[in-house]
Amino acid sequence: MVSRKTTHASVSPKGSLETLSQREVQQLRETGSGSVYALFRQCALAILNTGSHSDNAKTILEAYPDFEIRIHQQDRGIRLELLNAPADAFVDGEMIASTREMLFSALRDIVYTESELAHQRVDFSSSQGITDYVFHLLRNARTLRPGVEPKMVVCWGGHSIGHEEYKYTKTVGHELGLRGLDICTGCGPGVMKGPMKGATIAHAKQRNVGGRYLGLTEPGIIAAEAPNPIVNELVILPDIEKRLEAFVRVGHGIIIFPGGAGTAEELLYLLGILMHPDNRDLPFPLILTGPRSASAYLQQLHDFIGATLGSDAQQRYQIILHDPAQVAREMAQGIKAVTQFRRERNDAFHFNWLLKIDEQFQHPFEPTHDNMANLKLTREQPVHELAAHLRRAFSGIVSGNVKDQGIRRIEQHGPYRLAGDKAIMQPLDRLLQAFVEQHRMKLPGNTAYVPCYQLVD
Repeated sequence: MVSRKTTHASVSPKGSLETLSQREVQQLRETGSGSVYALFRQCALAILNTGSHSDNAKTILEAYPDFEIRIHQQDRGIRLELLNAPADAFVDGEMIASTREMLFSALRDIVYTESELAHQRVDFSSSQGITDYVFHLLRNARTLRPGVEPKMVVCWGGHSIGHEEYKYTKTVGHELGLRGLDICTGCGPGVMKGPMKGATIAHAKQRNVGGRYLGLTEPGIIAAEAPNPIVNELVILPDIEKRLEAFVRVGHGIIIFPGGAGTAEELLYLLGILMHPDNRDLPFPLILTGPRSASAYLQQLHDFIGATLGSDAQQRYQIILHDPAQVAREMAQGIKAVTQFRRERNDAFHFNWLLKIDEQFQHPFEPTHDNMANLKLTREQPVHELAAHLRRAFSGIVSGNVKDQGIRRIEQHGPYRLAGDKAIMQPLDRLLQAFVEQHRMKLPGNTAYVPCYQLVD
C-alpha cells in the first residue's frame, strides 16, 4: 500500500455548530465510541480527502487505518483533535477553510439525525412522516431559504466522466450561472463538480456574491466520492432514499449529464415519481444533455427508458445535444413555469410539498443478495412501480461497485443475481454492457471492470 502523509491537528467549528447548548456538547462527547463515532470518522476521512481520485471507499478507509478523532469540550462549544489525518487537507499547518466547514457540517448532520432517531420523533410509517423528516434535516442544515424565488438547478451525472464531457458540464454550469441560477449536485467530482465550477465563474462575472453550490450526499456515497472544494453548503442525509428525496424537494429543475449506474438510478427514481398519476400536471423541467461524443450514451439511455417504461416516460424529459446555452434557456424557462405553478397553488418556493412520492421510493433498500434477487423486474405492475424496482437494481450495482459494504458483500458471496422478464432484462443487459464498454462503471485507466452482477431471464 502507498504511504500517505499524515498530520495531527486541532480544529474548532466555523460555518456550523458555532454555538451549542450544554446538552448538545454532552451529546457530541458521547459519540466518541460506537456506531455514531465510526460513521463520523468515515465521513470525516472522506472530507479530508477532498480532491482524491479514488472512488473506492474500502481503499480510502484502509489507507488511513490510524486516523482518529477526539472530541473535547470547551466553553460553549467543542474542539476536534485529529490524529493521523490526511496532510493534504492542511496548508502550513492550517486546515483549508472549505474543508473545515464541511467537517463540521458532517458532524452537525450526523448528530442531528441520531438525536431525532433517539427521541423517536420520526414517523417512518407514513409517506408524509418521511417527507417531514427530510424537511427537518434540510431546515436544520439551513438549506431552506423562505421567500427566495426558485432558481436551484440539480445536476446529476457520473463522477468518472471523460475530459470532454467534464468540460461540457462546466460550460453548461457557466450558462446557468449567467442566468442567475444556483447549482445543487451530489458534491463529489466529475459532473458533481463541473457545473459548480462553471457557475462560480459566471456568478463572479455577474457580481453575484450569493451564489449557492449545494452538495447533498449520504454516508455510503461520501466515503467513495469525497466532496469537491467548491461546495459551500454540504448536507449529509442518512441514506440514499432521503438524499434522492432531498434533491427533488429542493430542486426546481434537473439536468442529467452522462454517467453510469448511479445516473441511471437517479433518472429512474425521478421518472418513477413523475409517472405517478398524482404528478401528471406538476411542472418539473428535466433535461438530458451532453457533448456530441455522448450522443450514443444519451440514445442508449433513451432507448432503455422506452423499452422498459414506455413512451409516456420519454415525454417527461428533453434531450439537448451539444448546446449549453439552449440547455440553460430551457431550464430557466421551465423554472418560470414552476414559479407560476407554486404561486397559483400557494406552495413553498423552497420545498416541493406538492410532489407526490410513493412510499416505495422512500424506504431504504438494503442491497443484499436476497433483496437483489427478489426484485420484481416484470411488466405485471404499474409503470411507476417497475421504475422503483429498476431503481433498486441500479442502486445495488452502485453499492457493489464503490461502497465499502457492497464491495465486501461481493467479495464474500460473489455477484448479485438479477432475474426478470426477457423484455426487461435484455434492454438492461444492453445498457449495462454499454456502460462497461464506455468505461462508465469505473474510473478510466483502472483495471478491467469485473461485473458485480449477473442477469438471468
